[in-house]
Amino acid sequence: MALLSHERAQVGHCTTEDGVVYGRLRPGQPIPPVDPCGGGRSVGGSGEGHTFAATADLGATVIIPCRNEANHIERCLESVLAWDDIPGGFEVIVADGMSDDGTREILGRVVARDRRVRVIDNVDRTTSHGLNSAVAIARGRLIARVDAHTEYSSDYLRRCVEAQCATGAWNVGGAARTRPSGYVSRAIAAAYACPFAVGTGSFHQERYEGATDTVPYGCWPRSTFEAVGLFDTQLTRNQDDEHNLRIRSAGGEVWQSASIRSWYTTRSSLGKLWRQYYQYGMYKVLVFRKHGRHASWRHFVPGAFVLSLPIAALPSVFHPLHHAAQIGLVAYAGAMGVACVATARRAGWDLLPLLPVVFATYHLSYGTGYLAGIVRFILCRRSVRDPGLSR
Repeated sequence: MALLSHERAQVGHCTTEDGVVYGRLRPGQPIPPVDPCGGGRSVGGSGEGHTFAATADLGATVIIPCRNEANHIERCLESVLAWDDIPGGFEVIVADGMSDDGTREILGRVVARDRRVRVIDNVDRTTSHGLNSAVAIARGRLIARVDAHTEYSSDYLRRCVEAQCATGAWNVGGAARTRPSGYVSRAIAAAYACPFAVGTGSFHQERYEGATDTVPYGCWPRSTFEAVGLFDTQLTRNQDDEHNLRIRSAGGEVWQSASIRSWYTTRSSLGKLWRQYYQYGMYKVLVFRKHGRHASWRHFVPGAFVLSLPIAALPSVFHPLHHAAQIGLVAYAGAMGVACVATARRAGWDLLPLLPVVFATYHLSYGTGYLAGIVRFILCRRSVRDPGLSR
């Protein structure tokens, strides 16, 4: 396809009360080609620009993919509907993955009392399909993703508008703050805030302001989807990371603002945490296969850690690998001890007995998933046909 014209990339803007235009790219930024992969292979139809079915006649569209979220969806929507208004107003589109736990009844009650909310069926039941279905019919000049497990500050959308207006970024968002519920959830959230568990990405730094690799959730001008396409429907996890990679490959900017605040409800059990991070690790490999490059060395570390466990148990005849693995495990245990004490001092000493198990769950689940992804997507060259959701 031909490159997008500069005019097309900047249509559909609106103006704030002080006369500042938002919902478009920064003047002078490169307009990306429709092929978003930098020469890489397109997966799941995400390699083409998107054409919207609806005219942009609202300030923003809030899109929420969900399935079986009866415990969270009403509180999430109450948070969203209490947001400060923005120029042009906003609508909310919930893409429900055919919930059967009472979520749909809750959504029906919310729709009945607030005309801004629409519910659509996500018959494919995956997060990416739900996001894409909502984006396709969005009427907003900006499109903001919301997670059903998350609550948002009252100025969340307004701050997104301001950040996009000020930076011209192709995606804006805030840090990954947490709001746990229960003892296990507290331990998971406390470990999540520690670099030893999940690395040193800027989205874990609440005060960070600037360009970044990825942000939770995201808020995009329509022109971003016109340029780099929709979310990859083969990715049960990491569809947001992969979309941000396409943005950056096309010359766009992802921006994190400290003023954009939300609070994510962490998993309530170690089993749910394992499933979440196993999928993160596995689908990260699919992203690498698609784009032909690796994002960061830190993604290799959990997989290497998992491989070191059986090597450490090898007979001493294999002593070079055996001893190296054992030394690595001793170093890991020491680092974990320091991380557990530092985390317990910050988040509560009552969490100390559980923190080693939580840290190990983060690392082992991601590492095992990563190795499974290498086998499935690199060695066996298999594609993804996963009917499940990311939750």
